[in-house]
Amino acid sequence: MQGERISMNMQLQNHHKTVQNLIGMLGNDSALRNLNKCLYSVGMGNNDYLNNYFLPQYFPTSHEYTLEKYTQLLIEQYSQQLRSLYELGARKLVVFGLGKIGCVPGAIDTYGTNGSACVELLNNASQLFNSKLLPVIDELNDDLPDAKIIYINNYKIGEDATVLDFKVNNTACCPSSAIGQCIPDQVPCQNRTQYMFWDSFHPTEIFNIFYAERSYSALDPSYTYPYDIRHLISLDQGVAEAK
Repeated sequence: MQGERISMNMQLQNHHKTVQNLIGMLGNDSALRNLNKCLYSVGMGNNDYLNNYFLPQYFPTSHEYTLEKYTQLLIEQYSQQLRSLYELGARKLVVFGLGKIGCVPGAIDTYGTNGSACVELLNNASQLFNSKLLPVIDELNDDLPDAKIIYINNYKIGEDATVLDFKVNNTACCPSSAIGQCIPDQVPCQNRTQYMFWDSFHPTEIFNIFYAERSYSALDPSYTYPYDIRHLISLDQGVAEAK
Protein backbone atom coordinates (compact mmCIF):
# COMPACT_ATOMS: atom_id res chain seq x y z
CA MET A 1 0.00 0.00 0.00
CA GLN A 2 1.32 3.43 -0.92
CA GLY A 3 -0.95 5.35 1.41
CA GLU A 4 -2.44 8.78 0.83
CA ARG A 5 -0.51 11.90 -0.11
CA ILE A 6 -1.60 14.82 2.06
CA SER A 7 -1.46 18.05 0.10
CA MET A 8 0.48 21.03 1.38
CA ASN A 9 -2.73 23.01 1.83
CA MET A 10 -4.26 20.22 3.89
CA GLN A 11 -1.10 20.01 5.99
CA LEU A 12 -1.41 23.74 6.66
CA GLN A 13 -5.03 23.30 7.70
CA ASN A 14 -4.01 20.54 10.09
CA HIS A 15 -1.20 22.70 11.45
CA HIS A 16 -3.61 25.57 12.03
CA LYS A 17 -5.73 23.29 14.22
CA THR A 18 -2.61 22.22 16.13
CA VAL A 19 -1.59 25.85 16.70
CA GLN A 20 -5.05 26.69 18.01
CA ASN A 21 -4.86 23.72 20.38
CA LEU A 22 -1.47 24.91 21.64
CA ILE A 23 -2.81 28.40 22.24
CA GLY A 24 -5.71 26.89 24.15
CA MET A 25 -3.32 24.95 26.39
CA LEU A 26 -0.48 27.45 26.84
CA GLY A 27 -2.00 30.82 26.14
CA ASN A 28 -1.24 32.96 23.10
CA ASP A 29 2.10 34.46 24.16
CA SER A 30 3.63 31.23 25.44
CA ALA A 31 2.45 29.22 22.44
CA LEU A 32 3.79 31.76 19.96
CA ARG A 33 7.07 32.06 21.81
CA ASN A 34 7.59 28.33 21.42
CA LEU A 35 6.45 28.27 17.78
CA ASN A 36 8.90 31.07 16.99
CA LYS A 37 11.73 28.86 18.27
CA CYS A 38 10.70 25.80 16.26
CA LEU A 39 12.60 24.70 13.18
CA TYR A 40 10.27 24.11 10.24
CA SER A 41 11.42 21.82 7.44
CA VAL A 42 9.53 22.27 4.18
CA GLY A 43 9.92 20.51 0.87
CA MET A 44 7.59 20.01 -2.06
CA GLY A 45 7.62 19.65 -5.83
CA ASN A 46 8.81 16.11 -6.53
CA ASN A 47 5.33 14.63 -6.83
CA ASP A 48 4.09 17.62 -8.82
CA TYR A 49 6.48 16.61 -11.58
CA LEU A 50 7.04 12.86 -11.21
CA ASN A 51 3.45 11.96 -10.37
CA ASN A 52 1.58 14.64 -12.26
CA TYR A 53 3.10 16.80 -15.00
CA PHE A 54 5.21 14.06 -16.58
CA LEU A 55 2.42 11.47 -16.51
CA PRO A 56 0.23 12.78 -19.36
CA GLN A 57 -1.51 9.41 -19.62
CA TYR A 58 -3.08 10.08 -16.21
CA PHE A 59 -3.09 13.87 -15.78
CA PRO A 60 -3.93 16.67 -18.27
CA THR A 61 -1.49 19.16 -16.72
CA SER A 62 1.18 19.01 -19.44
CA HIS A 63 -1.50 19.59 -22.10
CA GLU A 64 -2.80 22.65 -20.26
CA TYR A 65 0.49 24.32 -19.29
CA THR A 66 3.98 24.68 -20.65
CA LEU A 67 6.69 23.56 -18.23
CA GLU A 68 7.58 27.21 -17.62
CA LYS A 69 4.00 28.20 -16.79
CA TYR A 70 3.37 25.14 -14.64
CA THR A 71 6.53 25.77 -12.65
CA GLN A 72 5.61 29.42 -12.15
CA LEU A 73 2.19 28.39 -10.82
CA LEU A 74 3.81 25.95 -8.41
CA ILE A 75 6.19 28.63 -7.14
CA GLU A 76 3.43 31.20 -6.67
CA GLN A 77 1.39 28.71 -4.67
CA TYR A 78 4.45 27.65 -2.68
CA SER A 79 5.25 31.26 -1.80
CA GLN A 80 1.74 31.76 -0.46
CA GLN A 81 1.94 28.54 1.53
CA LEU A 82 5.18 29.65 3.16
CA ARG A 83 3.54 32.96 4.03
CA SER A 84 0.66 31.05 5.60
CA LEU A 85 3.11 29.07 7.69
CA TYR A 86 4.67 32.33 8.83
CA GLU A 87 1.24 33.65 9.82
CA LEU A 88 0.84 30.57 12.02
CA GLY A 89 3.95 31.47 13.99
CA ALA A 90 6.80 29.96 11.97
CA ARG A 91 9.94 32.08 11.93
CA LYS A 92 12.78 29.64 11.24
CA LEU A 93 12.14 27.76 8.02
CA VAL A 94 14.34 25.39 6.06
CA VAL A 95 13.12 25.16 2.46
CA PHE A 96 14.52 22.28 0.43
CA GLY A 97 14.93 22.67 -3.30
CA LEU A 98 14.41 19.78 -5.69
CA GLY A 99 17.13 17.21 -6.18
CA LYS A 100 18.07 15.40 -9.37
CA ILE A 101 14.67 13.77 -9.85
CA GLY A 102 15.77 12.51 -13.24
CA CYS A 103 18.31 10.24 -11.53
CA VAL A 104 15.75 8.47 -9.36
CA PRO A 105 15.65 4.77 -10.36
CA GLY A 106 11.87 4.88 -10.81
CA ALA A 107 12.17 7.80 -13.22
CA ILE A 108 14.88 6.05 -15.22
CA ASP A 109 12.76 2.91 -15.45
CA THR A 110 9.71 4.90 -16.56
CA TYR A 111 11.23 7.31 -19.07
CA GLY A 112 14.58 5.87 -20.10
CA THR A 113 17.68 8.01 -20.45
CA ASN A 114 18.40 8.05 -24.19
CA GLY A 115 22.01 7.12 -23.51
CA SER A 116 22.69 9.55 -20.66
CA ALA A 117 23.01 8.65 -16.98
CA CYS A 118 19.70 10.26 -15.98
CA VAL A 119 16.45 11.60 -17.46
CA GLU A 120 17.61 15.08 -18.41
CA LEU A 121 14.08 16.36 -19.07
CA LEU A 122 13.24 15.79 -15.40
CA ASN A 123 16.51 17.25 -14.14
CA ASN A 124 15.88 20.33 -16.25
CA ALA A 125 12.48 20.70 -14.57
CA SER A 126 14.17 20.50 -11.16
CA GLN A 127 16.63 23.21 -12.10
CA LEU A 128 13.86 25.44 -13.43
CA PHE A 129 11.90 25.01 -10.19
CA ASN A 130 14.94 25.78 -8.06
CA SER A 131 15.86 28.85 -10.10
CA LYS A 132 12.41 30.29 -9.43
CA LEU A 133 12.36 29.25 -5.77
CA LEU A 134 15.60 30.94 -4.75
CA PRO A 135 14.37 34.53 -5.37
CA VAL A 136 11.28 33.71 -3.28
CA ILE A 137 13.55 33.06 -0.30
CA ASP A 138 14.97 36.59 -0.59
CA GLU A 139 11.52 38.07 -1.10
CA LEU A 140 10.05 36.39 1.98
CA ASN A 141 13.01 37.31 4.17
CA ASP A 142 12.62 40.93 3.07
CA ASP A 143 8.83 41.07 3.43
CA LEU A 144 8.21 39.14 6.66
CA PRO A 145 9.46 40.69 9.92
CA ASP A 146 11.70 38.37 11.98
CA ALA A 147 11.54 35.64 9.32
CA LYS A 148 14.72 33.62 8.89
CA ILE A 149 14.25 31.38 5.87
CA ILE A 150 17.04 29.38 4.28
CA TYR A 151 17.30 27.32 1.11
CA ILE A 152 18.92 23.90 0.84
CA ASN A 153 20.44 23.19 -2.57
CA ASN A 154 19.44 19.54 -2.85
CA TYR A 155 20.47 19.46 -6.49
CA LYS A 156 24.07 20.43 -5.76
CA ILE A 157 24.34 18.11 -2.75
CA GLY A 158 23.01 15.20 -4.80
CA GLU A 159 25.32 16.06 -7.66
CA ASP A 160 28.34 15.91 -5.37
CA ALA A 161 27.12 12.64 -3.84
CA THR A 162 27.39 10.90 -7.21
CA VAL A 163 31.01 12.01 -7.49
CA LEU A 164 32.28 11.80 -3.92
CA ASP A 165 30.70 8.96 -1.99
CA PHE A 166 28.32 6.61 -3.78
CA LYS A 167 29.28 4.01 -6.35
CA VAL A 168 25.68 3.04 -7.25
CA ASN A 169 23.55 6.12 -7.81
CA ASN A 170 20.74 5.16 -10.18
CA THR A 171 19.77 1.61 -9.16
CA ALA A 172 17.64 0.48 -6.21
CA CYS A 173 19.25 -1.57 -3.45
CA CYS A 174 16.23 -3.86 -3.14
CA PRO A 175 14.31 -5.66 -5.89
CA SER A 176 11.39 -3.30 -6.50
CA SER A 177 7.79 -3.74 -7.61
CA ALA A 178 6.00 -1.98 -10.46
CA ILE A 179 5.08 0.86 -8.07
CA GLY A 180 8.70 1.25 -6.99
CA GLN A 181 8.62 -0.26 -3.51
CA CYS A 182 10.67 -3.18 -2.19
CA ILE A 183 9.21 -6.60 -2.94
CA PRO A 184 8.56 -8.47 0.34
CA ASP A 185 10.91 -11.33 1.25
CA GLN A 186 13.46 -10.41 -1.41
CA VAL A 187 17.15 -10.04 -0.53
CA PRO A 188 18.46 -6.44 -0.72
CA CYS A 189 21.93 -5.50 -1.89
CA GLN A 190 24.81 -6.51 0.37
CA ASN A 191 26.78 -3.26 0.01
CA ARG A 192 23.95 -0.90 0.90
CA THR A 193 26.32 1.83 2.12
CA GLN A 194 27.37 2.33 -1.50
CA TYR A 195 23.80 2.82 -2.78
CA MET A 196 21.98 6.14 -2.99
CA PHE A 197 18.52 4.58 -3.29
CA TRP A 198 16.86 1.90 -1.19
CA ASP A 199 13.90 1.29 -3.52
CA SER A 200 12.96 2.98 -6.79
CA PHE A 201 12.22 6.33 -5.14
CA HIS A 202 13.47 6.56 -1.57
CA PRO A 203 17.07 7.21 -0.50
CA THR A 204 19.06 4.89 1.73
CA GLU A 205 19.90 5.75 5.32
CA ILE A 206 23.50 6.56 4.43
CA PHE A 207 22.36 8.91 1.65
CA ASN A 208 19.96 10.67 4.05
CA ILE A 209 22.86 11.12 6.47
CA PHE A 210 24.96 12.55 3.63
CA TYR A 211 22.22 15.10 2.89
CA ALA A 212 21.59 15.94 6.54
CA GLU A 213 25.24 16.57 7.36
CA ARG A 214 25.67 18.95 4.44
CA SER A 215 22.41 20.75 5.12
CA TYR A 216 23.19 21.22 8.79
CA SER A 217 26.79 22.29 8.35
CA ALA A 218 27.51 23.31 4.78
CA LEU A 219 30.91 22.05 3.66
CA ASP A 220 30.43 23.99 0.44
CA PRO A 221 28.87 27.49 0.45
CA SER A 222 26.70 26.51 -2.52
CA TYR A 223 24.90 23.85 -0.45
CA THR A 224 22.80 26.36 1.51
CA TYR A 225 21.58 29.96 1.18
CA PRO A 226 22.07 32.40 2.81
CA TYR A 227 23.51 30.15 5.55
CA ASP A 228 23.20 26.61 6.90
CA ILE A 229 20.85 25.04 9.46
CA ARG A 230 23.43 25.21 12.24
CA HIS A 231 23.56 28.99 11.90
CA LEU A 232 19.77 29.26 11.58
CA ILE A 233 19.01 27.50 14.86
CA SER A 234 21.41 29.81 16.71
CA LEU A 235 19.33 32.88 15.81
CA ASP A 236 16.64 34.41 18.02
CA GLN A 237 13.25 35.64 16.85
CA GLY A 238 10.69 37.98 18.36
CA VAL A 239 7.14 36.90 19.18
CA ALA A 240 4.29 37.73 16.82
CA GLU A 241 0.64 36.75 16.80
CA ALA A 242 -0.55 33.70 14.89
CA LYS A 243 -3.55 34.24 12.66
